[in-house]
Amino acid sequence: MKLNQLEYFCAVCRYHSITRAAEELYVTQPTISVAIRELENELKLRLFHHEKNRISLTREGEAFYQRAEALLKETRAIVTEFSSLGAKETPIRIGIPPLVSTVFFPRLTDEFQEKTGLTVQLFEYGSVKACNLVQEEKLDCALVNMDFYNIDQFNAHVLMEDKYVYCVGRNHKYAGEKEVAFDMLRDEKLILFNTDSVQNETVTARYRAMGLEPNVIAYTSQLYTILNFLRSGSCGALLYSVLPANPRDFVQIPITPEITSKFGVIWKKGIFVPERTNKFIEYIKKQPLIR
Repeated sequence: MKLNQLEYFCAVCRYHSITRAAEELYVTQPTISVAIRELENELKLRLFHHEKNRISLTREGEAFYQRAEALLKETRAIVTEFSSLGAKETPIRIGIPPLVSTVFFPRLTDEFQEKTGLTVQLFEYGSVKACNLVQEEKLDCALVNMDFYNIDQFNAHVLMEDKYVYCVGRNHKYAGEKEVAFDMLRDEKLILFNTDSVQNETVTARYRAMGLEPNVIAYTSQLYTILNFLRSGSCGALLYSVLPANPRDFVQIPITPEITSKFGVIWKKGIFVPERTNKFIEYIKKQPLIR
């Protein structure tokens, strides 16, 4: 079986005519007729009903047409992908949570690109959305907060663990506390990460487990925005302890009971992972994320 035979067969199926197919493909009608006859002989199947001025697919021909079209589509995709490799290396598409990127990027990706010569593209998404995009193969991998319910659907490697702290400005009423319990935050104004983040889900779930609703005054993905809110002294934020904050302006207060989160790299199960993506995954596994 040859690809040109499949091309001729599918063209006849699309145009319902050997004559029209021959015109579109710039070949002779006998060329197409011979190709289809050879296919039928090889498959030991009759693919078309031939009637006066009319040609139609047999039941077997209809099933074969679906498979042949899919095969040709995949063949074209392969040709497109690999014919462009010599001209331009496909970048590795990496999802990163906006706040985590504040700590670890671009240091890690700069070092990786310098050592390997490979290029990366970073996309800032909350962990929930990043996981969905990895599943849809729109991202090659992602660094995420791993505390979500369907983590077992992915290949994953834990990179670090961190705890939440209650971060406030120096003039906040709780700034002198040694620790903060959740019932103390009952009516406190709160800044949360965007709604596509696992942190948002974790904090909201903890409040609701105690029969409370968080008094959220803003959702944001930008640490700079959060810290500007905190400077007023009228609100607080539940942040990861690793996130940088100027100790002269802010206080990080331990939370009781403690909340911890694991962070790691995920990639999709059950698919071929390109070598360039594997190289990044292996590189990130070896990095001490907190320096």
